[in-house]
Amino acid sequence: MAVGDQVGQQIYTLTARPAFRRQRSLRDQIERAAVSISNNIAEGFERGTTQELLTFLYIARGPAGEVRSMLCLLEGMDQLTRPEFSNLKSEISDLKSQAESISRQLRAWADSLQNSSIKGQRYLDDKTRKREQAARDREEFSKSWQIVVAPPDNRAPADNCAPGDNHAPAENRAPPIIKHRR
Repeated sequence: MAVGDQVGQQIYTLTARPAFRRQRSLRDQIERAAVSISNNIAEGFERGTTQELLTFLYIARGPAGEVRSMLCLLEGMDQLTRPEFSNLKSEISDLKSQAESISRQLRAWADSLQNSSIKGQRYLDDKTRKREQAARDREEFSKSWQIVVAPPDNRAPADNCAPGDNHAPAENRAPPIIKHRR
């Protein structure tokens, strides 16, 4: 399930309650804002460029904040002004926490994209795809092997090295031990 989809579904479950029957504009506004979160993420992703995705991630943070603001409003309604909302406080509080979490996730995703060299799918050609796949393959390969440098041996140190240092010339150094991690 995508970021925002679950909150959207839970908002619709919340607004289907009898407490929202006479709160049509409030209900419609919070539902539209909740749906807008995932819609903006989807639209940005489908645009095919990292820059446009970034733009829409920040746009999606707006309705996430709007949902949170409206939930704060509902949470603050006491028994005197709107008694029909008093039994929904726990559910409203949980949804508010989820909306805050979504906002943080969107920010983290945006931060990671800002530091990415990938321009977006629209810019990928066969050469770029092969280069990216080769980089992933190299990374995977390097994760599966471990190079262990043997401890210094008793071979003669170089003139400028103290005994026990492993700064001896290559011909006097012990070769590294390579182990496969798998």
